[in-house]
Amino acid sequence: MAQKPAIPKGTRDFLPTEVAKRNFMFATIKEVFRRYGYAPIETPSFELSSTLLGKYGEEGDRLIFRILNSGEKMRKADLDALAQDNLPRFANSLAEKALRYDLTVPFARFVVQHQNDLTFPFKRYQIQPVWRADRPQHGRYQEFTQCDVDVVGSDALMYEVELVQIFDEVLSKLGLPGFSIQINNRKILSGIAEVCGETARIVDLTVALDKLDKIGDEGVVTELEQKGFTAESIEKIKPLFHFEGTNEAKLNLMRAYLAESEIGLKGLDELSEVFAQINELGLQRGELIFDLTLARGLNYYTGAIFEVKAQGVKMGSICGGGRYDDLTALFGLKGLSGVGISFGADRIYDVMTELSLFPKELDRTLDILFVNFGSEEAKYCMKLLREVRNLGIAAELYPNAAKMQKQFKYANDRNVAYCVVIGAEEAAAGMLSFKNMETGAQEQLSSADFLTKCGQLF
Repeated sequence: MAQKPAIPKGTRDFLPTEVAKRNFMFATIKEVFRRYGYAPIETPSFELSSTLLGKYGEEGDRLIFRILNSGEKMRKADLDALAQDNLPRFANSLAEKALRYDLTVPFARFVVQHQNDLTFPFKRYQIQPVWRADRPQHGRYQEFTQCDVDVVGSDALMYEVELVQIFDEVLSKLGLPGFSIQINNRKILSGIAEVCGETARIVDLTVALDKLDKIGDEGVVTELEQKGFTAESIEKIKPLFHFEGTNEAKLNLMRAYLAESEIGLKGLDELSEVFAQINELGLQRGELIFDLTLARGLNYYTGAIFEVKAQGVKMGSICGGGRYDDLTALFGLKGLSGVGISFGADRIYDVMTELSLFPKELDRTLDILFVNFGSEEAKYCMKLLREVRNLGIAAELYPNAAKMQKQFKYANDRNVAYCVVIGAEEAAAGMLSFKNMETGAQEQLSSADFLTKCGQLF
């Protein structure tokens, strides 16, 4: 029996019009990245497992797709580790490579490996797919594309300001009617852990807080209890679950809360400077919001952290990012601070599709169709077709002399803008019929006038 065609859950095929819409989105994003001085790079789709593991926390490590060794390498699996019930070591011996989980850790590896070829601060953008063994659901895929910008080699807060502007400019250009750019600082979270006497459990605290919008107050309390937080420390954390008011009011409240925490106050100073500069510069459509519960579960963030949510749709965050001071130190290069953000292309695509934000012309993959009346007429059409294509216009000749009704149906199915009809008499006279497929209007033109009109229309 023939195999039923299928693709793995969490992946998608894209039809030509869908690819056109995605390319429009990528082109818009790239254009903004380029204007802010970021240069493109690419890295392999898979890395050494040792490059990725241990960089995303326990939860992140579980979502990394491992690539099983093949051939002779499989024979070299560490069976002693299996006998000793050391499953992590045994797993590492079976899978020396893994699909990249994000673009940031590979970027850190890239910077260290090519440090002698780069000029610092180094600003890069990267648009490539990543893979996560997550449970597929609405807006969550196992294969998806990230669009990242990072700058490494400077701790200047001007880059946090710049990245907020990039969030705003990209999403405004893509037509999103409204979105919130949520910002926090991991130093503030460290200060909260310090005030609550739980400094050693900062990662557990941030991971739990990051889930507040998903599991609610009780869920976070339960998770903190399971992680060993005392009742006293949880009571000190609870008032932060519903921290409301203007950004300025929340900053002032946190200054009182973190009065005894030096690191917490430093985080507030950094956040205050970003708000002050953005208030001065202004945003187009985005709203910058201080979100105290924003933690992002990735272990490598050390300063500002970002998350963006679109308004008017049921979707998780569509962008994220933050500052990481020590990521390159994992690969042997210390003292190189970096900050970056990532646009989740697949979620943004889903939001734009749901809100009907893509330009209608992107549904068209063909501008002009030449109707085929036979071999002699086709030869004449082919010469004109070459000149039309040289003008940068998408055009083709129907492959055979089928009935007109069939050829026009093909044109409508392809959402073609115009059809060119050239019979034997018209070819002999150097004339053609030019039909607007939307209005049905048709006009007689000479070949020269037709080419001039094409240059005006497209």
